[in-house]
Amino acid sequence: MIAVLTRLLGLQNLETAQDIVQDTLVQAMSSWSYNTIPDNPTGWLHQVAKNKAIDYIRREKRFKEISPQYTYLVKSEYSLTPTLNNLFLENEIEDSQLRMMFACCHPAIPEESQIALTLKTLCGLSTNEIAKAFLTNDETISKRIYRAKEKIKSDKIDLEVPAGNNLPVRLDAVLKSLYLLFNEGYNSSHPEKLIREDLCEEAMRLCQLLLQHQLTAYPRSKALLSLMCLQSSRLYARQDDRGNIILLKHQDRQQWHRGLMTKGFELLEAAAEPFEISTYHFEAAIAAQHAAAPSFEQTDWKTIYHLYEQLYQLQPNPVVAMNKAIASAYAVSKQKALEELQQIKGLEKHHLYYASIGEMYLELEEKALAKDYFEKALYFTESQTEQQLLLKKISSC
Repeated sequence: MIAVLTRLLGLQNLETAQDIVQDTLVQAMSSWSYNTIPDNPTGWLHQVAKNKAIDYIRREKRFKEISPQYTYLVKSEYSLTPTLNNLFLENEIEDSQLRMMFACCHPAIPEESQIALTLKTLCGLSTNEIAKAFLTNDETISKRIYRAKEKIKSDKIDLEVPAGNNLPVRLDAVLKSLYLLFNEGYNSSHPEKLIREDLCEEAMRLCQLLLQHQLTAYPRSKALLSLMCLQSSRLYARQDDRGNIILLKHQDRQQWHRGLMTKGFELLEAAAEPFEISTYHFEAAIAAQHAAAPSFEQTDWKTIYHLYEQLYQLQPNPVVAMNKAIASAYAVSKQKALEELQQIKGLEKHHLYYASIGEMYLELEEKALAKDYFEKALYFTESQTEQQLLLKKISSC
């Protein structure tokens, strides 16, 4: 709804579009709690949002601020309502979302601000969730989003899918946004939810949208969706009936979703076009190795470690370094993994970092040291399911 209304009102009126949508949702909460939920909730929300947008345009009469292609249509009462109705058609909604993604990722805005704005505006993540994705704090993210909105107003940035050489530059920021959205769904920072299927599904839907358009169906777009499919195939095997975490080595592989795995393999093959390689290619190839393995013990860890080494060359960040070190535990030795983990800088407040070191010490029968690191990990996570797992680890020490 925000994407559609922003397409009508112009990106400089993004906050007005957000206000209209918020009012619509508040009205739904009020109306639906007293009456029954309508047969078509989506249609109900769209209709109310349209009505509120029409009221706003009539009341404010700020036609100059509306996107140029719609200004003449909304000045007339005769064409105002049909214009709004057409914008809420399914294909127009999808087109609006695509335009919104690329508008938020305008090169005039710094890349980190582009991604923060996309995650906040189009994907609905909280400032805190975005901060955790960037390994930073809420204040930094709030400032980035504010500066991005101010840049949109001052430069009068339009909602558009750019053509030519401008497209690949923006596409990378769009893909990074969808990657972070999926990650938040796959391993959520929410205290009470380890997995948020809604975010995973939304990331995959928007990525699929990119593949449907010839201009954006790049090999790296296919590689990212391949990664999402392969990771999603394991979602329901990652927790037991009580919500406890099941680590990869203990998962029942019969529960992995075969259809998603097949789709992931097909997309990875389709992504193997000449002259393009991306971080998503390597991550999808790693996920494919896990998916193809009959068991944890029969996994080709040497290939996975080699892929992580190549990924680290492209993306030398501490999270990749941590995953590479974990892979080395099974490809080389636990001692090698421990040495690699202890050399990493930048994850001093990351619970998975301390949990990984704790796991290596536990494997090496250094239980006192393992306990110390598991306790550090416990301190740095708010996730109740991860806390339960860590307490179990601590008691095993």
